[in-house]
Amino acid sequence: MNIWIETTQSLLVSYGIIAAGLAVALQDIFKNFFGGVVIFVTGIYRVGDRVEMDSRMGDVIDIDVLYTTLMEMGEWMSGDQATGRLTMIPNGYVLSGLVNNYTKDHPFLWDEISIPITYDSDWREAVTTILSVVRRETDDVGREAETSISSLEEKYYLPRKVTEPAVFVTMTDNWINFNIRYVTVVRERRMTKDRLSRRILEQIEDSKI
Repeated sequence: MNIWIETTQSLLVSYGIIAAGLAVALQDIFKNFFGGVVIFVTGIYRVGDRVEMDSRMGDVIDIDVLYTTLMEMGEWMSGDQATGRLTMIPNGYVLSGLVNNYTKDHPFLWDEISIPITYDSDWREAVTTILSVVRRETDDVGREAETSISSLEEKYYLPRKVTEPAVFVTMTDNWINFNIRYVTVVRERRMTKDRLSRRILEQIEDSKI
């Protein structure tokens, strides 16, 4: 009799553990399924969007009922370049996590280049020269971004944003630091930074600032 009772108790404990495990597993499945519904209904992101969530950045290449698949970017690669790995994130993450969408309704972003110059340099001339280069190289993108922002104002409350390039000057103990702000297309960020850096270097060499 005692053996039967002990066996029954052991079975009940085992069933209880299994049931608890199944409840947790099913809870995650339902959460991911509901997250998938939210993604499809609200359009938080769609296939083709560039997003960052759960500390992972990449282009969305697939959304199924339970998982979102990203072509991963970052990690050991710099400049928003793909690593080649596929990252699968549970859809339930969108219910409580932060999602950054780089391309939803607006395919532009602001970027910066930081340049140090010595105190012996003509910093005023440097500002003029750099602004001239950046304006020339980003003029078309700036106009497109201005139009895009205007359309965003019809959908969201959006304080007016300036798309014109700007140079912000900061003094340090050893040099003058220039932070050059400009608008670029999200998917061309690295190429734009490379092109601007080369043009600015060429112009500085020619002008002997």
